[in-house]
This record gives sequence, C-alpha cells and structure tokens, in this order.
Amino acid sequence: MNEDKSTTHVDRDDAEGLLNARTDPGSAAFGVMGAEASSDLNWFKMLTTRVQDRAENSMRHQWWVLWSLLAGLFSLNFTFTVFIVELPKVATQFHTSITVLSWTMIGPLLAYGIAAPMFGKAGDIFGHRRLYLFGLLGAMLSAILTALAPDVTMLLFARTLDGVQGAVTGTASGALINMAFRPAERVKAMGWWSLVGAGGPVLGVSLGSPIIQAFGWRTLFWVQLVLIVIAFAVVTVVLPRRRGAPEESEATKQRAIKEFRETDWIGSWSLSFAIAALMLGLSLAPTFGWTSWVSFVALALTVLLFSNFVYRLNHVAHPLIPAHYFHQRNFVMPMVLRAVANFAYFGAFFLFPLLMEKAYGYSIVHVGAIAIARPIVFAISSPVAGYVAIRIGERVSAVAGATFLAMSLVIFSLLQPSSGAWLIVIALGLSGLGMGIAMPSSSSTMANEVLPSEFGVMSAAQMVSVQVGEVAGIEVLVSIQQALARQRGLTHSHPGLAILNTFHLPFQVGAAVAIVGIVSACFFRPFDRSTTP
Repeated sequence: MNEDKSTTHVDRDDAEGLLNARTDPGSAAFGVMGAEASSDLNWFKMLTTRVQDRAENSMRHQWWVLWSLLAGLFSLNFTFTVFIVELPKVATQFHTSITVLSWTMIGPLLAYGIAAPMFGKAGDIFGHRRLYLFGLLGAMLSAILTALAPDVTMLLFARTLDGVQGAVTGTASGALINMAFRPAERVKAMGWWSLVGAGGPVLGVSLGSPIIQAFGWRTLFWVQLVLIVIAFAVVTVVLPRRRGAPEESEATKQRAIKEFRETDWIGSWSLSFAIAALMLGLSLAPTFGWTSWVSFVALALTVLLFSNFVYRLNHVAHPLIPAHYFHQRNFVMPMVLRAVANFAYFGAFFLFPLLMEKAYGYSIVHVGAIAIARPIVFAISSPVAGYVAIRIGERVSAVAGATFLAMSLVIFSLLQPSSGAWLIVIALGLSGLGMGIAMPSSSSTMANEVLPSEFGVMSAAQMVSVQVGEVAGIEVLVSIQQALARQRGLTHSHPGLAILNTFHLPFQVGAAVAIVGIVSACFFRPFDRSTTP
C-alpha cells in the first residue's frame, strides 16, 4: 500500500536541515557544526535552553526575571556601607589619609555620571541582557582589583571602575525589569527593587563586619566576587535571549549599527560631562570653598556643557532623549522628586552621626545601632508600598512618601538637648518610610511614560538624578553645619545647645527641599489601570 510521501519520507535536504544549527535549535544544543564527527553533547546549552523555555512560558516569568536581577543587585551593593566604615583601617594600611580615600566614593560617582547616559542608550540599541552581563563581568574585575590592590592608586582605580559597572548594571537591570512587567504592575517590582537596594548595604554591614574583623577587608571583596559569579550564572540561565536570536541576528545587528551611528553622541557626552562637572564641583567645594575658582570652573563647565546638550536636544535628528519627553510631566516630575528626595535623605543621613556624636555625646557604636532604623524601615516599607500603590495610585503614594520625608527633617530641625532617643528614632523611621513609599511610585510613573525601546535612557536619567541629589544633599547640608560651627567658634566637640543649634538650619534646608518633592509629586498624572492590560 502506498503511503503519502509527505508524511512518510524525509528527503536528503530535510534530513540535513534537522542537523543544521540555523534551522534546528536542537542541533545547536548537541553541538552540531555540520559534520557528524562534531556531535558533542552540550549539556550547558541544553540546561539553559530548558530553564529559559520554562521561565518564558511560566505565568510568573516576570518574577523569574526580577529575582535573578535582584540577586545581581545584592552582590553588587552589599559591600558599600561596610567598606566606608572600614576606611580608617584602609588609610592606615596604605599610609594615606581619609581625605584621599574619600575618592573611593567620589570617583565611582563621577564615573557613574559619565557612563550612565551612554550605556543607557547602548542598552536600548544592543540589548539590555547583554549589557547587564557585561556589567557583571566588569564588577568581577573591580572586585579582584580591589582585593589585590597593592597601593592606594590601584584601589582608587578599582573603585572608580566599580562606578562604571554600576552605570552598566543599574541602567540595564532597570530596563529589563520594566520590560518584564506590565505597566499596571511595575510599581510592585520597583518596591522589591528598593527593598534590596536599601537593605543590601544594611545586611552587608551585619555580614561583612565579622568577615573583615576575622580575615581583613580584602576578604570582603573575594566574598563579593563569589556572589557576583553566582549572580552571573543565574542571570545567564534565567534571562531568555530575545535580541540576537539566530533568525534575526543579522537584521538586528544592522538596525543596531544604523541606530548607533545616528545617535547624537556629542549631546550624550555633553550631558555626561556636565553631570560629572557638577558632582565634582559639589564634592570639592567644601574643601576649596564655595566661592573658589575651583567651584566657579566646575559650575561654568556644568552650565556650558548642559546648554550644549539642551541645544542639540532640540536641533539634531536623533537626540539621546527625545525632546518631547521633557514636556511630559510624568517624565519630568518623577526625576525632580527623586533628586530632591535623595538630597534631603542623604544630606540628613550624613548629618545624623555628627549630630548624635557632637550634640548628644553618643558613641559610634550607639549611633550605628540607632541609625539602622532608617534603612530597615526603607527596605521593609518599599515592597508593601508597591502593592498599596496598586490600590491608591502612584500619585497619592508619592505625595505621602515625600510628606513623611519632610516631616522627618522638620523633627530633626526642632530637636533640643532634652529630646529623647525615642523622638530621634521616630524621625529616622519617618525618613525611611518616606523613601520606601515614594521611590517605587516615582520609578514606575516615569517608566510608564516612555516607549520600551527607550527604557535604558529612562533608567539612566532616573539614576543620574538620584546620584546628583545624593551628592548635592551631602555636600550642601554638611557644609552649612560646618560653616555655622566655625562661625560660632565651635570647632571642637561642645555637647549641648550650642552645637545643636548649628544643625537646625541645615535640617530646615533639607525639609524645604523635601517640600519641593511634595509639590512635584502632586503633578504626577494618575495612571488609569482600568484601561491598561
């Protein structure tokens, strides 16, 4: 009996096609290279393909993406706080000063400001998964160089390199999360993101301090290297490849090259160096003086470079960020909120230890025990706030968060010598609660305003506004307090009302800036979930 040839016979071309890696994905998993002798079993390829398929087809695919990226975030940020605490020991070992080692913080911030806009755009063009993995490789190199640093020069170089990878992983991970979650649910994802972002450094102090005490500060970065390697493996396996698939690789490559060539990189570099000049000026102004030539040159460069960015934004065909976004309040106002909130939060963060030690005579150990209330509340409240925002809306959440933050600084500005520790803890808790509530809503509001193809640039804009706010808040508020202390001849420790009064004005300035955040949050346009899938 004759059977249908189409169902019973496979001709030679079809048979060869079954072993062609371009047409048969299964052949690639078995290492087929076009010759029978090269059919080595590629177990890693099979594993990643199976896990990626399962993740992508899962109803909880977006959560797979989120948890894998959060693992990477924790591996990157858990050393931050504990290493700053150890700077005096590092200074002694390298026979240098704390002033020099302060560049382990300033250097990464400058590198981040320069790199973030460029890498945000690069991720939009070439793919955020690839960029994120590249950033993790850079983090591995930074951890190794830090652990092996023979002198202060290599240490500063390694930490500055860490700022570059921070720009890479920060922009790429933010974009990947926004791509994975529907607009109506992004605020929940940002809540969990803030949990690890705020809680990682706190947990790092708890875990890292015993490690440093037992084995030295270098061991901390070997531990970090192990965590980054694990995070790299998790992300490689879990995150599916979208761009660069065999059937679209050539077309994708050509589009990416064309888009890369057409992008206004002159405007991008103008923005990057304007941000770097601003942060450098803010960092150096307390040392050289706010009216010194150093501060003037930094300010002049900032204005000049930013003006060039604005000009090109409105006059070139393919600007870094489409100009129309700056006319949309849900793009601009979240950036304003993030900048001013971080100004107030981090300014108060650095003022607090000085306040407790100089005005109330607390020991460093006691200050640390009390200060931990702020990041813990921040971390715990963030994921809860993400779910609450689904019900009450991002605008209400952002207004509430900014209000709590402002209340915190008002309480600090009213402290008296007789104020109890319970009032200080309340102020700290309000500060953490305000940031925990406001940050997820501001992130998701901004993300919902842009096209998915521009998530990288949007993420860079968000994070740069945070960095500028942090540096400005720290330098401005601390400088005000120190200027008042010098003016009143209180250069040494004077516990009591005299030194306490020098903290009132900087906290009032921080509260005023936080109120600007309340106003900006009021201008958020509500997100309509009833019409959004």
